[in-house]
Amino acid sequence: MNVPVDEAQFLTMLLKLMNAKKTLEIGVFTGYSLLTTALTLPEDGKVIAIDPDKEAYEVGAPFIKKAGMQHKIEFFPSDAFLVLDDLIKNGEEGSFDFVFVDAYKSDYLKFHELTLKLVKVGGIVAYDNTLWYGSVAQSEKEVVEDLIKRYRNFVVEFNSFIAADPRVESSLLSIGDGLTLCRRLY
Repeated sequence: MNVPVDEAQFLTMLLKLMNAKKTLEIGVFTGYSLLTTALTLPEDGKVIAIDPDKEAYEVGAPFIKKAGMQHKIEFFPSDAFLVLDDLIKNGEEGSFDFVFVDAYKSDYLKFHELTLKLVKVGGIVAYDNTLWYGSVAQSEKEVVEDLIKRYRNFVVEFNSFIAADPRVESSLLSIGDGLTLCRRLY
């Protein structure tokens, strides 16, 4: 359930090219991508990390501490929508350079609306698993595994929406299980 190594390396390069300083991660699990991001940001960089599963985060927390990155991370063991709403209410709109979303695929469209408010113009929102084990290229009848079948239509709908969204310039990369990058245009 961690981000694949090649995807983490790509995100590291992307963050460096962007000179990202303030980022947001929705869906942390054990924190591999979170640690990768924190290591990439400058010393005064900041990552706001949100995941309702505090126990999973605590599995990776010793590695974050060993790497000396805990000062860059503000972890919220919470429902992401509550934290995102609070960030918007507290004037954080347009303040993030980069947002990484790896949460329930059924919520990606809702996350998109909120993250577009939070990322700055020219910033990037990245969505993980947008190839969904290759199922987005299969007919619904060809998909047999229950978990993949359960979320496939959400991912297909999300991909179609992003491709037509005039607010972003997007690219679906065949890295890991699919990574969609959305650069906010306005």
